[in-house]
Amino acid sequence: MEPLAYRMKPKTLDDFFGQEDIISKDKLLYRLIKADKLTSAIFWGPPGCGKTSLARVIANTTKNKFVTLNATTAGVADIKKVVDEAQNIFTNPTGRVILFIDEIHRFNKLQQDALLPHVEKGTVILIGATTENPYFTVNKALISRSTVFKFNPLETKDIKNILHNCLNDKENGLGNYALDVKEDAIDFLAQNANGDVRTVLNALELAVLTTEMNSDGKILIDKEVIRNCIQQKKTIYDKSDDSHYDIISAFIKSMRGSDPDATLHYLARMIEGGEDPMFIARRIVIQASEDVGLANNQALVVAVSAMNAVHQIGMPEARIILAHAALVVALSRKSNSAYMGINSAIEDVKNIDIGEVPMHLKNAPIEAMQDYGYSVGYKYPHNFEGGYVEQQYMPDKLIGKKYFFPKDWEKKL
Repeated sequence: MEPLAYRMKPKTLDDFFGQEDIISKDKLLYRLIKADKLTSAIFWGPPGCGKTSLARVIANTTKNKFVTLNATTAGVADIKKVVDEAQNIFTNPTGRVILFIDEIHRFNKLQQDALLPHVEKGTVILIGATTENPYFTVNKALISRSTVFKFNPLETKDIKNILHNCLNDKENGLGNYALDVKEDAIDFLAQNANGDVRTVLNALELAVLTTEMNSDGKILIDKEVIRNCIQQKKTIYDKSDDSHYDIISAFIKSMRGSDPDATLHYLARMIEGGEDPMFIARRIVIQASEDVGLANNQALVVAVSAMNAVHQIGMPEARIILAHAALVVALSRKSNSAYMGINSAIEDVKNIDIGEVPMHLKNAPIEAMQDYGYSVGYKYPHNFEGGYVEQQYMPDKLIGKKYFFPKDWEKKL
């Protein structure tokens, strides 16, 4: 059986969720597909946002011959074969073919050039799907003969709609299972999708297939079950001696706690125990940012210099350099504002709907991208008095969110 994400691909425009900016009923792309008058197009957007799914809808609804190629495996010979078949009036009376090329950015210049005359004549109606910026990766001549449609990551509401639809679908989805899916599980999936519906459908399918029925004869899917199905396990660095973890932990906590004597004691135990001096040096560098941070910016400079010196000199003299750097960290005033700030920001990136980068902050190296609003309205701070101007930097969905909580002296940096 095909994976759930494949089975749930939409078959008609009415089954398609999301991308209202380009595919709602009053938009050009919707009208072209509905009237079967599609012209060459490039679908540009991140993975799992509906590019291939929309191509499948077109394949199901068009009267033209529809052919799919993947740029990772297709070559010029495959393109020639498609064109020859399109021009065979016995098998293809329209004389035209809609050619969907997935990952078109992987086509080299020769392959793209082979397409150009047939796209120009109208024999081939090209639909290219790409996760890369087509203005950099697709032949300019092809771009000029195509309409670029920018797909955005699916919104939380769209993903929730897809998930609910999947749970109710008895033909292709999970509707035939005896499920008790909690809403907090759906919310968690939707917020952790990063706009990629394939990820959440795969996680949901895994949860259903690996969870046993409860006493009520149902498969209970709650937030904790889902969390276990989407989390990525990371290997843990280990050594044969279990005390390694205890000693390095004590060393770190002694530096954090500003105890120079305990810092030297645990450093000595690691050195005498044969610990890799570069491992120790890296830990000191980390503590210089994690626990000293903005309270003493020179601590990081000393720690990085010490790590480089340890690498160049080696033991036994490196013990002095390690002691020097560790004592600087231990004796410095402490601040964890950088550590707490980045952790809080990453937590939001992983677990909540963070929204898109504001359009005026997006890069627009190609003038045509400004037609989509890229970089429009950006205020260059150096053009204003004091090199500062008030403008929005946070995504719309995080306006007012704070991650940096400085100590009094940090406010003056």
